[in-house]
Amino acid sequence: MSRLSMGIIGLGEVAQVVHLPVLRSLPDLYEVTAVCDISPGLLQRVGGGYGVARRYADYIEMLDENGLDCVLVLNSDEYHAEAVIAALDRGVHVLVEKPMCLSPREAQAIIEARDRSGATVMVGYMRRFAPAFVEASQQIGALGQLNYARVHDIIGRNQLMIDQTVFVDRPSDVPRSAVEARWAKGRALVTDALGDVPDVLAGAYRLLCGLGSHDLSAMRELLGRPRGVVAARQWRDGRFITALLEYDDFLVTYETGVDEQLRFDAHIEVYGEHATMRLQYDTPYIRHLPTVLVTEETRGDSLHRVVSRPHLKDPYTHELEYFHEMVTQGRRPKTDPEDFIEDLDLFAELIRVMATHSDARI
Repeated sequence: MSRLSMGIIGLGEVAQVVHLPVLRSLPDLYEVTAVCDISPGLLQRVGGGYGVARRYADYIEMLDENGLDCVLVLNSDEYHAEAVIAALDRGVHVLVEKPMCLSPREAQAIIEARDRSGATVMVGYMRRFAPAFVEASQQIGALGQLNYARVHDIIGRNQLMIDQTVFVDRPSDVPRSAVEARWAKGRALVTDALGDVPDVLAGAYRLLCGLGSHDLSAMRELLGRPRGVVAARQWRDGRFITALLEYDDFLVTYETGVDEQLRFDAHIEVYGEHATMRLQYDTPYIRHLPTVLVTEETRGDSLHRVVSRPHLKDPYTHELEYFHEMVTQGRRPKTDPEDFIEDLDLFAELIRVMATHSDARI
């Protein structure tokens, strides 16, 4: 089995809690040979802690000085597109955390760079690689006529749970100017995607690009793309969203938000005429908490309930195994840039409908 040399761009929370430990558990598939971050402290402490000698403040320098097979793009969302395109232009395969980017213009540039290079680009929608999700996608046809579905994701801030379970090195050496530049770039990209919208709608869009992308991407794989958005609302300055989505002959409710409670409640529930399927997720930041599939079916006078926990291997591990397979076999991943554009289009439609019920219109 071919072992891929990997560079990592961004050594923040998700790299420390998830990706670096998972990569360490897959030594037959990957060797992390270079890392990049704007924090000198993280480069020294995290890069050094994982025994990576080649450490860079500039990913261009990292890409030019190392014969990497692939990179894992984990830096701030605002800079994903630049890093992805730089890697592709050097023929390096890319796994980029969601969101792939923040605007359709960036997405198109990534597709053009991929097509020029022939390299693979995969978006890190790890929930779609959970064994229970894969099982649900294979069994959903058995539900028969679909009558209704609910997509729900109300969670406490990730840090509330992370701080109870693992240490995260949160650096204090990133210049304030860099933080402000990131904020300004993010706002400009939202304007590029939506036009000049109020801050509250910009915040709702960023929530959709972040947490919401998991839910709506998984919904699309299970149910297909909705025909349209019947209604959508945001409140609490864009931190909570609810929407009604229309399919050919049924409706889906979508609800999401982030609060200060120590719990993680994310599920997709699909109601057929005689059977129901519920896919229940737990926080991915505590590894090996399983995703569970619960099915209920009416048979005669009885209701049969089956709880399926296909595997304890975490979705990030399955995702990285799948990426390795796509790269080494030259296959196209299911979570490719075109798949992500489907989400961007849906996010923009949700915001347009929200705007019709606010003081500002798009």
